[in-house]
Amino acid sequence: MNKQPIRLVIFDCDGVLVDSEEIALQVLVAALAEKGISLTTEEAADRFLGRSLGSLAKVVQHEFGVAIDPPFLASMREVLHARFRTELKPVKGVSALIGALKTAGIACCVASSSQRERIELSLTVTGLVSHFTPNIFSATMVENGKPAPDLFLYAADRMGVAPAQCLVIEDSPAGVTAAQAAGMRVIAFTGGSHAKHAGYRRDLARLDADARFDAMENLLHFVLGARRPEDLMDA
Repeated sequence: MNKQPIRLVIFDCDGVLVDSEEIALQVLVAALAEKGISLTTEEAADRFLGRSLGSLAKVVQHEFGVAIDPPFLASMREVLHARFRTELKPVKGVSALIGALKTAGIACCVASSSQRERIELSLTVTGLVSHFTPNIFSATMVENGKPAPDLFLYAADRMGVAPAQCLVIEDSPAGVTAAQAAGMRVIAFTGGSHAKHAGYRRDLARLDADARFDAMENLLHFVLGARRPEDLMDA
């Protein structure tokens, strides 16, 4: 494993900082049903978790032959944001964790596949936005979204930290793949409500992240070296 000290922790947003993925999957399944595409949330999770809306549109076009146009995406986004305002919660323990990282002199930022508007809404509703502003990076800022490494490399460059000194916290196979392609350490967070999907956990396990964890307080031990990485692995 890379032995350089960690200077920057890059957080994905959905499913890592905020417990949003189940809400997003429900909205997506309902929206696709209006297009005549019938998917369960499990099937939607297999195809779309951790991917941008642009990637979603390409998958739907390729797999189902259905075009996803801007009005459809705008309508789905409106429904999703309305639900976020009333239902979205932060992941347990994440605010205290970020405060502890900053106290330890470790920088933090967000790098998400979502549009910046959605990221900022999610962080604002859950009371986390002050921890990250202005260090919020969206896939709309780069040419290729996850699983390409572009977004994580862009975030590291903007933060002035070498990839080898970055640690990515991800919950999706696409995100783990992107971090590995960027030459960064990555640990998989499996504490979100969407982690119940069997296919999701199976696909995540195949990617051999540096560690897995399901409670935010354990991340501090990994970053600061208070425990060996293998102590964080799920049984």
